[in-house]
Amino acid sequence: MRPNRPSFALRGGGGAPRALAAVALVSALALTATACGGSGDDDAGGPASASATANTGDGKIRIPDDIKNKLKEHGIDVDKWKHGAWKNWNKDDWLREADDFINPIIKGLWDPNRMRDANDPDRGKGVDSNDISGDQGVTDPTPVPVRAQAVRPSYHASAATAGKVFFDSPQGTMVCSATVVEDPAHPGKSNLVWTAGHCVHAGRNGGWYRNIAFVPSYNDQGLTGSALAAATRSQIAPYGVWWGDGAQTSQQWIDQGGETGGHGASYDYAVIHVTPEQGSDGKSLEETVGSALPVNFDAPAVPKVSRITATGYPAAKPYDGSLLYRCADRPGRLSVDAAAPTMYRIGCTMTGGASGGGWVETGADGKPTLVSNTSIGPVGSGWLAGPRFGDVAKGVYEGVSKEFADQ
Repeated sequence: MRPNRPSFALRGGGGAPRALAAVALVSALALTATACGGSGDDDAGGPASASATANTGDGKIRIPDDIKNKLKEHGIDVDKWKHGAWKNWNKDDWLREADDFINPIIKGLWDPNRMRDANDPDRGKGVDSNDISGDQGVTDPTPVPVRAQAVRPSYHASAATAGKVFFDSPQGTMVCSATVVEDPAHPGKSNLVWTAGHCVHAGRNGGWYRNIAFVPSYNDQGLTGSALAAATRSQIAPYGVWWGDGAQTSQQWIDQGGETGGHGASYDYAVIHVTPEQGSDGKSLEETVGSALPVNFDAPAVPKVSRITATGYPAAKPYDGSLLYRCADRPGRLSVDAAAPTMYRIGCTMTGGASGGGWVETGADGKPTLVSNTSIGPVGSGWLAGPRFGDVAKGVYEGVSKEFADQ
């Protein structure tokens, strides 16, 4: 499932596990972007000129001079980034040039308006039943659609680990869902977020997305209509905006994933290390939200649990991305290629924007554990599929944890 679209078409399969993608790191740089005509404070809802990108109408995307100068003040010469790829992006080749994860903090960039407007303009694509009918692996019957249920606000009380990931691509601002997870290097003090690979990296024909930030308990009070339109940043993001300063996805997604799914869906996951936009007060993300989920990398190929619960912020119609939803169903199996690990599948009516959201099972001990994330779904919604976590996913997770172990 692509960010804020019903889903994305998946054709083919993953292939054998290979070397993991290197962790991409960047120092957290505090920059302040003042919206044109805005007050510049955190609650100001300025126009898109507060963004680090500007569409010039000629197929190019350029960084405004004020943003470029602020980057240079912090030792970053935009002209040298990928031989000028950030100075003068071309929509056709920018992603192919974006090999490095470069994600300096730009304070105030993700204001309430920009968060609400985040979407994916290339909507409406999804898995056609013909795409999976000839698979050589094991696929269980298509599940009966399960209607997504709205999570009761406050979300911090009902689903403290859930939130939204926002990011920029040459096509515009986008949004996914994500989950706060435990960090083995920092017990009780995690700054790790789990989401889908396609929410941080474009796959085989692209590179890393930009301005990646996580907002836990987005719209915590479940505001709608005029109340949501008038909401301040502190209401939309009551636990702050946390910028990615490191990220990793699977090498399979980088090599095989694509705009229409590609062969990487079975490896469509990512881990982001985050840092607070306003600077650290000594509290980690886990301490700030009060919870983080453990991750299970030994879940069986054949699901043995009676139900898995998927959580996310669906944004494609009939949803609008403002509210948190859940689906709970007994998981089945989905195989798109015999060479790729079998995916989990559940009935669920959530749509795009829910991508990357966590799939949780409750073990015999009564404790919830993350076992998958939303990746794909059909054209007309009705079910979701997510990758099964194994050694490759564990390597991605441990790679990010180890890189930040001394911090």
